[in-house]
Amino acid sequence: MKTEVELKQIVKEKYGEIALQDKETNKSSCCGAGECSTEIYNIMSDDYTSLKGYNPDADLGLGCGLPTQFAKIKKGDVVVDLGSGAGNDCFIARHETGETGKVIGIDFTPKMIERARMNAEVRGFNNVEFREGDVEHMPITANVADVIISNCVLNLVPNKDGVFKDIYRVLKPGGHFSISDVVLEGALPEGLRKDAEMYAGCVSGAIQKEVYLELIKSNGFENITIQKEKPIVIPDDILKNYLSVDQVQSFKSGTTGIFSITVYAQKPLTENACKPGSGCC
Repeated sequence: MKTEVELKQIVKEKYGEIALQDKETNKSSCCGAGECSTEIYNIMSDDYTSLKGYNPDADLGLGCGLPTQFAKIKKGDVVVDLGSGAGNDCFIARHETGETGKVIGIDFTPKMIERARMNAEVRGFNNVEFREGDVEHMPITANVADVIISNCVLNLVPNKDGVFKDIYRVLKPGGHFSISDVVLEGALPEGLRKDAEMYAGCVSGAIQKEVYLELIKSNGFENITIQKEKPIVIPDDILKNYLSVDQVQSFKSGTTGIFSITVYAQKPLTENACKPGSGCC
């Protein structure tokens, strides 16, 4: 089994390659990793084109939701985007927070940072910046963010508990996050697991939905709400390679599968003396 360091290096290298590809290539592939299906359509991301602030050049088609649509960003807010890629969600967040706000994108892939900075510079976006770093050790001081967003990134991070701990650190008291991510419900058929994970947004690091929500709760967040949930449909030409006809029908009609969820939660305005997970409760 690969170590956390090895997994992160694989993701960094792959997304370095994706940074050089266009949206159409990424939409028709396994999370940008190469063609996997003859049924070419986007099974992951939602349509951004109707959102104000959308910039096609910054959209690589790698998301699994629209966290900025649900993030309740106000004018003047400081917004942090985890796994900011080419800057798509940052630029939409900038439209919401306005000239008086600030948007900080965090990504650990140098080529993504380079592309995002170029996209910001050509548009004259002086209140959007991109910093290279890990999302579980953000290069940001504590208690500065009003809102944190992320789009289909945490499923790629081995240490999800570390990410939620750092989100808690960086958010201001009373601040909140809206995160779109990939989760699992039930046990996927073993024969399907490898290709399903690759095709559906590289969900080899995705965890069970209940475990994901419990991680949020155990790190002290409150008002946890699922703002949107949708199944990720795996094309039949992938399914039929690993499952019998009966198994395909059973899988498609059952509750087991891969899902995109957008989750909202708040950091308490006043921290409890005994924070959940600290060992004193």
